Amino acid sequence: MRFSLPMPRRSRHPLVRALSLLLGLAVVGILMVFGLVVAGVLLIGGTLVFALRHWSRKRGSVSPAPRRGHQPEVIEGEYVVLHRTHHVAR
Repeated sequence: MRFSLPMPRRSRHPLVRALSLLLGLAVVGILMVFGLVVAGVLLIGGTLVFALRHWSRKRGSVSPAPRRGHQPEVIEGEYVVLHRTHHVAR
């Protein structure tokens, strides 16, 4: 079974066609303005967050004295070495 929508009937009246065109352009324009506003808010917000992180890192840049005997964190595990016994054609 095939699903199909009925074809929309286009009005033949030129005034209705012009008004529908203007309405479509207005909707597209509103969506574009809304998108630009959202993009601007995200850009300004991201810049402020980046600046605040940079500023707070600058203020606390004096690091404490290094601890003696500090061992770096090591992930322990068991490893098996695999030897290739035959060549694989590529």
